[in-house]
Amino acid sequence: MPGVDGLIAYQLAGRSTIVQLGGVFAQPGDQGLLLGAFLDFAHVAKRKIVSVQLMRQDAELYATYGFTVNQFGADYSRALSAFNLKGKKYMQLRNKVSRARRAGVSVTEIDNVGRVDLAGALDEIDQVWLRSKGRHAKELKVMTGQRAGSAQSRRRLFVGHDESGAVLGYVSFSPVFGAESGWLHDLSRRRPDAPPGVLELIVVTAVETFQAEGAGHLHFGFTPFTNLSPEHEVAGASRVTARILRFLAVHGSAIYPAADQLAYKEKWGLDLVQSEYIAFQGRISLRRVWGLLRVTSAI
Repeated sequence: MPGVDGLIAYQLAGRSTIVQLGGVFAQPGDQGLLLGAFLDFAHVAKRKIVSVQLMRQDAELYATYGFTVNQFGADYSRALSAFNLKGKKYMQLRNKVSRARRAGVSVTEIDNVGRVDLAGALDEIDQVWLRSKGRHAKELKVMTGQRAGSAQSRRRLFVGHDESGAVLGYVSFSPVFGAESGWLHDLSRRRPDAPPGVLELIVVTAVETFQAEGAGHLHFGFTPFTNLSPEHEVAGASRVTARILRFLAVHGSAIYPAADQLAYKEKWGLDLVQSEYIAFQGRISLRRVWGLLRVTSAI
């Protein structure tokens, strides 16, 4: 929008839907202007918007513009200033890290040149990982991390090797800006035959690096269907949608393994949990839901 320094990230879905990710990125005073222009754009294109991964402030803004907004899950992170693995709480985590070290695993941060050299090995890990999810499994898009694209040079890549130098697994971290700046635990993969604790050792090594650099937070990202509660809903939330999402939180493991993902995040001692929301322009629409699922390759 002319005169507004900001952006809205979106993707067209089907013939009538726009899937938008992450709210309006602009100064608070300009967010309403940019959102209004985006709604005009959707109207001219004869499409309706479904927005995902909105933070609380975004959710309240979208509600004032006629969106039906519901809590969709939560974002998890922890401060790095006092992070360590001391105490009974982290006993299992320490044991996993120790097992990986005893198995001869070492961790290295890979620069942009090294990534080219390791591309084949990393691609193989991705392929093996995807096959382990089932014959018809597809890699999720848009709402998950990636190991390619124009932003790759801004990410940090830590790789675990065995004593022969073979790649056992990796974790990619993306930069996080704003009030809780730091790094996002973005994408993690390991070989099925890798020793226990490989990913944990990679993360611990990365955390020590980030701490030495003075980073503020380690973010573990969004997990849908978690931390759902009526107290987190915004005004005008759909009761029907809220009931469906809470049902999926209990019985939706076949759709998304939220419980397993949350268990992995919680063992790192989370100290910041922020609700995230999904917003439908106007009323809830199965067509918009279908468009979201198609764009993210969830179906």
